[in-house]
Amino acid sequence: MDVQSLKKKGTEMAEKTLTRMDLSEAVFREVGLSRNESAQLVESVLEHLSDALVNGEQVKISSFGTFSVRDKSARVGRNPKTGEEVPINPRRVLTFRPSHLMKDRVANGNKS
Repeated sequence: MDVQSLKKKGTEMAEKTLTRMDLSEAVFREVGLSRNESAQLVESVLEHLSDALVNGEQVKISSFGTFSVRDKSARVGRNPKTGEEVPINPRRVLTFRPSHLMKDRVANGNKS
């Protein structure tokens, strides 16, 4: 689904999930590659992003945001129902920090 179609849907957009198929369809319409080539391109980009994150690299997409992996150390948590202390194991988490342009765009989208 291309950007124009998403804008036309208005409030429906909030209820829709953008899928790989939607992305490859947008590439197909906008770039003119075949549907198969468009799907392969989307898969390739997502694979490169995933590989970089698995290797601990940051992924910066201009005017969109930055994806990064953060190591969280072990800590003691608490079960909110019982109050029982529970150990939380160390883990890696994926974080996303939107660019200022993306933050502004999302904020202005609520005003229309």
